Order: sequence, then C-alpha cells, then structure tokens
Amino acid sequence: MSIKDIVNRDLVNLKNCESEPIHIPGSIQPYGFLIGIRADTLQIEFCSGNIAEHTGIPLETLLGQEIGRTIGADQLATLQKYLETLSSVFTAPLALRFGVKDFEATVHRTDHIWVLEFEPAIAEVPDLTALYEQTRRFVGYMEQATSLRMLCQAVADGTRHIIGYDRVMVYRFDADYNGEVIAESKIDELESFLGLHYPHTDIPPQARELYRKNLIRVIGDIDYKPVPIYALGSKTNKDLDLTYSILRSVSPIHVQYLHNMGVSASTSISLIHEGRLWGLIACHHYHGPRPINSHARIAARLQGHFMASQIGVRQIAEEYETSKLVNQSLDSLLAKNFDLDRSAFYTIATEPDLLDLCRARGVAIVIDDVIYRGGLAPDDTEIRRLALWAAENATNGYLSTSQLHGPDQDAEEACQTAAGIIYHALDKMQQNCIIWFRPETIHEVHWAGDPAKTIEKDRSQLSPRKSFQAWKQIVKCQSKEWEKPELLAAANYAHSLQKYINTLFLREEETKYRLLSARLTEAYQELENLNWISTHDLKEPLRKIQVFASRIMDTEAVELPDNIQASLLKIQGSASRMQTLINDVLTYSRLRNSEDSLSTVSLDKIVQSVLYDLDDEIATHQATIDYDELPEVQGVSFLLAQLFSNLIRNSMKFTREGITPHIDIRYDGMKEYTPIEHLPLKLYHLISIADNGIGFEDKYSESIFKVFSRLHAHAAFAGTGVGLALCKKIMETHNGFITARGVPGEGATFYLYFPV
Repeated sequence: MSIKDIVNRDLVNLKNCESEPIHIPGSIQPYGFLIGIRADTLQIEFCSGNIAEHTGIPLETLLGQEIGRTIGADQLATLQKYLETLSSVFTAPLALRFGVKDFEATVHRTDHIWVLEFEPAIAEVPDLTALYEQTRRFVGYMEQATSLRMLCQAVADGTRHIIGYDRVMVYRFDADYNGEVIAESKIDELESFLGLHYPHTDIPPQARELYRKNLIRVIGDIDYKPVPIYALGSKTNKDLDLTYSILRSVSPIHVQYLHNMGVSASTSISLIHEGRLWGLIACHHYHGPRPINSHARIAARLQGHFMASQIGVRQIAEEYETSKLVNQSLDSLLAKNFDLDRSAFYTIATEPDLLDLCRARGVAIVIDDVIYRGGLAPDDTEIRRLALWAAENATNGYLSTSQLHGPDQDAEEACQTAAGIIYHALDKMQQNCIIWFRPETIHEVHWAGDPAKTIEKDRSQLSPRKSFQAWKQIVKCQSKEWEKPELLAAANYAHSLQKYINTLFLREEETKYRLLSARLTEAYQELENLNWISTHDLKEPLRKIQVFASRIMDTEAVELPDNIQASLLKIQGSASRMQTLINDVLTYSRLRNSEDSLSTVSLDKIVQSVLYDLDDEIATHQATIDYDELPEVQGVSFLLAQLFSNLIRNSMKFTREGITPHIDIRYDGMKEYTPIEHLPLKLYHLISIADNGIGFEDKYSESIFKVFSRLHAHAAFAGTGVGLALCKKIMETHNGFITARGVPGEGATFYLYFPV
C-alpha cells in the first residue's frame, strides 16, 4: 500500500504571498491529530502523521479502514448520532475514546469529507460558575461602557483574563483593511501598542477571508514543527480544505512575522459585523508556548460573539448623538420659507444651518452657471471645475469623499478649502448642483513601523518587516471623514432644495408663458385690426378708383390718347386684382374664425352645385369634367363648395396651350393613412381631382399651399396665391388634409382625405 503526504510545497515568498493557498497547507499543528473520513462510507481517507504519538496506532493501519473498526461499535454509534445533529462548524466538541485514550473531537465537513480534529481530553469538568461570571461580566460591560472604545477595552480585559496571554488588543479595520489598535490589555512590562496602525499588507486578502469564515485561530507555539497529512497513494493529488480547522498549520511567512515581533504564541478572534470582517481580538504571548484548550476557546469565542453583537448597537448609539445635532440644523433650515425668486439662493447659501446640517465649512449652489457661495468655499473657477469633475464621477447624481486631491498633486492651496466634498446634482442633466466643502485636517497617524517597508531584506532572504517601532506619518490634504448622519442630512436637504428649484422653474416658466400669451393676444388683436382695415376700410377707396376710372373711360374715351387709355385699363385691372385679393383674404379670415358645427354633407350634391355655378366658365374653357359617385362626409356645406370650386377653377386656369382641359374627380375608397410619421393610422375617404394642365415639380408639392405662394408670374396666370391655402385651411377645418402631386407638362392631381 502506497502512502504519501499531501503537503502543499508550492514555492511561496513575500512577492506572491497574496496568492498563497493557506487554506490547503496539507499539514497541522502538533498539539492534536487529524483524520478525514468519507461521509458515505466512513472510511478513513486522510490522517495526520502524528497519530501514533497520540494513540499508539500506526498510521498505515488506519488509512483506508472504516473508522468503526478502530473506535468500536458503541463509539461509532455516538459519532454517527453527533454527525446527524451537527448544525454548524462551531458545535461543542465530542468526547471520544481513540485507542486507549480519551480525546475531544472537533468536527466539520468539507465537500464529502468529515474532518475530525482530536485534542487530549480535559480532566476537569467545565465550571458553570465561571460561565455565569463571564455572562455577568458581559452585562456589566453593556451597563458601564458609554462608548464603543470603552466596550472594546472591557472585552480586551475580559479576554486576557480567560486565556492568560500577555497582551490582548482589539484591532479595527478601516475601509482599506488598514488596522488600528483601539483597545489594549497587557502586562506592565510590555510597551503599549494602543493607537498604532498596521498596514493592510500585514493581513493579505486570503487570510482575511479565513478570519471571516473561521472565527478563531490559535497558534499555541510558533516554533512548532508542521505535521504532514497523509493519504493513500491514489489520493495524493487531492487537497484537503482546512478553512474551518482549529489545528490548521499557518503560513511560514506569518510565523516569521510573529518571530520578528517577539511573539511565542498567538490567538485571533474574529469580529464580524454585517457579514464583513470589522476587526480582530488579537492576542499575543511572549513568555513561551501557550496552547488554549477547547473550554477556553469557547469562552474566548463568546467574547468575540458578544463584541460583534454590540458593534452595530454602539455605532448606532454614537451616530444618534451626531444625528440629533445635524437634524436640528436640518429641521431649522427646512422650516424657513424663502421667496420663490433666484435672489433667495444668496440667502440660502449664507444660512449657518446649511453648513451645520453636515458640519461643513463651506457650500456652493450652482444654478444655471450662477454660483451662490457661503462659508469657506473655493473661488468660482475652482467650483465650476469641481462641479464638472463630480458630475462625471458621481453615481446617480451623488458623490462624497474626504480626500479629493491625490497626494502627488500640487493641491496645497485647494486643500485649504476643499479637501473633502459632498456633491448632489439638482437636475437630471447634472448642470445644477449643491456642494459642501471641508478643508484639510492635518493629523498624525502612528504606524507600527514604516508602512512602506512591509518587506525587509536580510543577509539570506526577504523577510516580513522586523521593525515595529512607532513611526509617525503626517497626513495632509484630507478632511475629517463624513459621518453617516451628515451624509443623510445633506441628501435630505438636497432633495428638498431640488423640489424648491423645480417649483421656482415652473413659476418662471408660467410667468414667461403668461407674458408670451399676453403678447400673442396683443399681436392677434393688431392682426385683426389690420385684417379689418384691409378687408373693409380699403374697399371704399378701391371702389372709388374703379368707378372714376370707368367714368373717364366711358365719357371721354373719344378725346383720350391711346397711351392714356391703356394706363386707365391697367389701373382698372390692378384694382380688380386687388378687389379679388381682398375678398380672398376676407374669406380666409372668416374660415380661420369659423365655429360652424359639422353635419352630414353629400359631396355628390356639392360637386353638382359647383358645376352648375361654374357652367359659364366651363363653357368658356371648353372643359370636360367627369366625376364618380362621391360619399357623404361630416362638414360645412359652403366651405366644401368653396373647396371644390377653387380646385376645379384652378385646374381650368393652369392649362396648356392647345390642350382642351379635362378634369377627373374620383372616389378612391377608404384608406388607412397618417399625415405625420409615427402617429397611429386612421381611416379616410380618399378623393382625387386630376387635370391635364401644365403640372408642377414635386418639390413644390408643399409650398403651393402657403398663403400668397405662386409658381408663375401674374402675366402668365391671374390669381392671388390664396386659393390653395384656402383649400388646405378648409380640409384642416374638417379634420382632414390635402396633398398634391404634379408632373411638369402632364398635369396635377390633388388628394382630399376626409375622416370616415
């Protein structure tokens, strides 16, 4: 039978330690032993190399054997019952006899393997009085501690009392996982680490993930020799995940790090808040090995659970005190009534409550590129630059930061007013906004050694840093962190200000449209007056011109020279054209103001009536007109008569020389159509009026319907340019529309669409 160890021998150094697979080391610490059994067969598949030292049973006789053959039927039944009820990796240890000795087995499952870790059984029975005392201390912590730091200090003292280590620290992570010692309990001879910061590189990401999953990690003796885990030869390619193991061997890099600190034993208890690794209870012992038995581990872990349960409560309590202050300013500001006028922004920007609601030092409101400033704020050029940058980098119109400028930027002057900002857009386009400013708060950070020197080189190799002497860093260009209540108060006021601005803009638009409406009404009245003058007051002098010209021609025609008579004829012709134009304008005006209601009208009867009225003109032009039976529509009779009269006369007027006019009036049935793209289709009666006249180019198919629009000179064809505009207006009055197509030298066709 071939047996090989599964030790992970991948070369790991300080340059690639962030990818070190520390959850599968293939070895354990020697103060206990480990076996791994298959969940389905209970066959021993993995076994640590020190099992013979603890049990007297050789490794070779165990691998591949069903565990019941080793521990006996009674013990097997106890184990199986325990496995059936095991609900989490933190269940209390199971008492088992292995060989001739009693052990405590801590059990967890990884994939299809049950991992059993055995430690020598503790002779003494757990002291219930001690458990009661620990619970009583927890209650005392809550009653006495008035802040989170005080509570952390009480937990540090309580943990050191339980495990007897030389130093216990409560270590809190920031957003980047740099750590700070916020509480410490130690023996007198040790130098204090309280207040020191540790760089995030001290605990790489995969180690933080293990801390998040396995809430306690013990290294009883950092000088231990790792014990390999063995498996049958056919199983050596399979790793054993020891994420939840208590005996798991630790990274040699971490061991070296602890050596450099002078630590002999180490224990870490995880503090989890809202699923994130909030911090650690870090315990160091300097005077020789210090293993921790299962009872002490449970008690220490209870300290961690208690501490973690209080983090959120204490943070909320501290935030509540801040909330009371900022909300007083917010409520005061919201209670004030400002006039709906842009000048009010000057008053709002200089309100002290606007700064106090988020404890800022300056503020700027940008509305349509006008800047309203208050407090200690940058100049207008810098505010515009910041507003543009924030708009580009904001998420849903919001951005906040306490370190606006990078350390490499020459931003010393800018940081004096704007090292940190809160930005809120006040419209969807993010052109208007409000920005609160905080200047830099120069402060000292005391690191446990230079954070830039996390790796040191000695004579033989790279090593984790050896110096943990306090190293002072002066932090510039960084403001005080914005607290959650301050951010919420700023967001609430930005929302309120947005509503105020929207109301102001609506008021301004309403005023603008009211003034525009008044101007349009005034212009309309002026046009009505002009229309009245053109259609009524001009008729009288025009009539007199026509009368006197006729008299001169009738009474003195014999004596007038030819040139004078020709001039009088021109005057009379011009006056007639003007009379026709005035009549057309009057008709167009009457059509625009028509309020006649629509009724059922027979287009057949309308066309017959028009042809009867135009009988003389049709005879003069020798025109032929054919028409289909036309439908009934909803309309106004006299307007429809005007429509067909204009179109028929138009076709007879624009004829080709030597060609007898012919006009076809056809009913093309009901058609679905829309005059404007993307609008719904509607059903229309389609009537076409086609002629064989001079036609026109299609590029003029829309312009011919404009008032006074003409394609030909007066000398060629008489007219005012109003006729087709009247036709279009009549069709619009009937909720329909008219279109035209032409072919030069062949004719034109007009299409009338009446709603069904």
